[in-house]
Amino acid sequence: MKLSEEAQAALDAARAQSATTRRPTVAALEERLYLPVPCLDHGFVRVVDYMGDDAAIVQAARVSYGRGTKKVSTDRGLIRYLMRHRHTTPFEMCELKLHVKLPIFVARQWIRHRTANVNEYSARYSVLDTEFYVPRPEDLAVQATHNRQGRGEVLDADEAAAVLALLRRDAEQAFDTYQALMDEHQLARELARIGLPLSAYTQWYWKIDLHNLLHFLSLRMDTHAQYEIRVYAEAIGDIVADWVPLAWEAFVDYRLGGLFLSAQGVAVVQRLLAGERVTREDSGLSAREWRELMARLRPDSAGEGSAG
Repeated sequence: MKLSEEAQAALDAARAQSATTRRPTVAALEERLYLPVPCLDHGFVRVVDYMGDDAAIVQAARVSYGRGTKKVSTDRGLIRYLMRHRHTTPFEMCELKLHVKLPIFVARQWIRHRTANVNEYSARYSVLDTEFYVPRPEDLAVQATHNRQGRGEVLDADEAAAVLALLRRDAEQAFDTYQALMDEHQLARELARIGLPLSAYTQWYWKIDLHNLLHFLSLRMDTHAQYEIRVYAEAIGDIVADWVPLAWEAFVDYRLGGLFLSAQGVAVVQRLLAGERVTREDSGLSAREWRELMARLRPDSAGEGSAG
């Protein structure tokens, strides 16, 4: 990702500013302020502002004047308890504001998370840069046969080259038309933009509290999420790990690495621990639930048939 001279100058000016404050700050996140983290071919995510830290979560849980305890282990234990038992409001006391540049089709997935404050770049007032997302050859795949919204086998080199050529051709033509409509026909920007592809880049400021941010990450960092939005989620996850390391550790353990079980799933685990042989038919689980449970409990198994 290459910044224009104007953008680099603005970034340098923002980074050069400093202020004294009585507000708690996080040294690792202060170092990240304003620096863009590259995502995909032209995108980025960068921290613009934040409020709160791990101690703010503890403070809110205890409703005290204090800043947590002197022992980090005590704060860690409380945060893990809150995460484990899904006490969400203390995590809402922390907020993060990001500046994100992303393809429009990723933005349309992202905006489904309606728990954030968003202000997006307006193509009614400004002209969009001629930038569009082109996947890497290794990310091009056929439609999955067992997943209506996923990818299957990766295309071979020749097929991938042909697909990339088509994607570039159509996007370049759309941007040429966009420019001609404004330059040659004096068409209003709000109308000239309507033929642009979903691969075109947009930008927004996105502010969200930690609880809802972690929910976003639990869905978008999942291996079933679309690759392109997962790239952004993983970049944000690295930011959150620097910002609230105790909360992030608990999130990874209980949400990303944990397993949510139904009553029937708990019964299956109890029977397995008791040494019983359990089949899918007598488990009370659907075929899909059974496969998902077995995939987590016994990753080397096929997920069908029986267990125990």
